[in-house]
Amino acid sequence: MNYDTQVKNRMKRIEGQVRGLLKMMEEEKDCREVVTQMSAVRSAMDRTAALIVSTNLEQCIREEKENGSSSEDLIKEAVGLLVKSR
Repeated sequence: MNYDTQVKNRMKRIEGQVRGLLKMMEEEKDCREVVTQMSAVRSAMDRTAALIVSTNLEQCIREEKENGSSSEDLIKEAVGLLVKSR
């Protein structure tokens, strides 16, 4: 799969959030602040995973339609990936 600039930029932002989180821990920031940042990182990862799965699903369904195949298995696989990511 080709990962576009938007997805790569999301991952770079997440990387920055994780670095900031480590800095907060090194500075012994309040646990509430740290956990809040951890939740933000998890949410960003979840949204990015969903974007990747949905984009991949769209591409796969287009290819399957061109080949005359059913897309039901692809949809089940995509849902499985989303569930697994949680």
